[in-house]
Amino acid sequence: MTKTHFQLVGSLLRPASLLTYKNQIEHRDDIQYPFYEALPGYQAAETAAVKTVIATEKAHGIDVLTDGEYTKSMWHLDFIWGFSGVRRFIADEGYNFRDHDGSDFETLYECADKALYETKVKGKNGFCVYLSGKHHHFIDIYQQLKSQADGNDVKLTIWSPAHAFVEFGYIDKLYGPDQIYKTVDDLHAGLLGAYKEFLTDYQAAGGKIIQFDDCLWEVFASDNQQSPFGAGNGSLQELADVAVNTNNELVDFGHQLGLKVWTHNCRGNYESRHFAEGSYNTIAKKFLHDQHYDRFFLEWDDDRAGDLSALKVLEDRPNVEVVLGLLSSKTNTLDDEDRALRLLTQASQILNKNQLYLSHQCGFASCDSGNELTAAQQWAKIDQGQKIAAKFWD
Repeated sequence: MTKTHFQLVGSLLRPASLLTYKNQIEHRDDIQYPFYEALPGYQAAETAAVKTVIATEKAHGIDVLTDGEYTKSMWHLDFIWGFSGVRRFIADEGYNFRDHDGSDFETLYECADKALYETKVKGKNGFCVYLSGKHHHFIDIYQQLKSQADGNDVKLTIWSPAHAFVEFGYIDKLYGPDQIYKTVDDLHAGLLGAYKEFLTDYQAAGGKIIQFDDCLWEVFASDNQQSPFGAGNGSLQELADVAVNTNNELVDFGHQLGLKVWTHNCRGNYESRHFAEGSYNTIAKKFLHDQHYDRFFLEWDDDRAGDLSALKVLEDRPNVEVVLGLLSSKTNTLDDEDRALRLLTQASQILNKNQLYLSHQCGFASCDSGNELTAAQQWAKIDQGQKIAAKFWD
């Protein structure tokens, strides 16, 4: 499947031709996904930008192609907006990330008047109608990507079902006697049903690789003092089990369809800032060993991830692949090559060398605003990743 051991997580910096439209989307909640009808010229600009970025990826040696996530506003919510039953609106406040100096940095979008807000998924009383994943716009996106792949593998990246469910069911509580879904179990069944409808259509359209992006795991890390559920994870084991079982139900369903199911985990990535602490060491058994994914993309570009001993839980899973995010998409300089090679060597003493891959810790633009670097710096960092991978594996 994969020829090079350097991989893209997914997203790339958006070009100015797209940001002209995306800045309008950011400030308007009177328009609905995928926004083409409301913004004349947007669809043509998006199609042209995707064509260019696919060609650029190929020119830089990428062999599992993405659309750069140019067709998304954010890494997670656009997929949910594509379900029937969802009405997009702009909430009053966003997530609290950590700024470079450790202070709070609120997201997701910054308006011209500096008011900060987040785009969430709610109708007036929750979801508008029962969720459905059929006839999803992401199928059109996949077909556009595949038609330009020239035989290369392609992947779509979507929000992990567990992360979506925990946010909707336990944080937003989008269920109740006056809502479409009466209980949290009803919501769980409805959400997973919509995911399964999408995966069925994706496979029928020719899809082979799906990647679940997931920033939930570190909520359960005992060394994460920033967990929104409180310090530590002592009382969260039941919810952690719900999360793992939720993901596994969809992974197993994908496997039954013949899909490769991958996952990416990080601790948040917004304008070169992070959301959470928490090492892999404290959650490795449950979130690495016990999840049924074929390939894990893991954030390991700084000390928050802990040491590589967490990989030992995968020693009895020789068919699992691990993409080590030793490089950083958050900086505008090249990464420490010696560090990357040293850690790759350490990892290869735990897992088979051919189970391992290299990447940046996350994409370069989890949201439209992107990280704090230029496109030229982004591609230089990608080229460096290819060179480090060639030096280690070739």
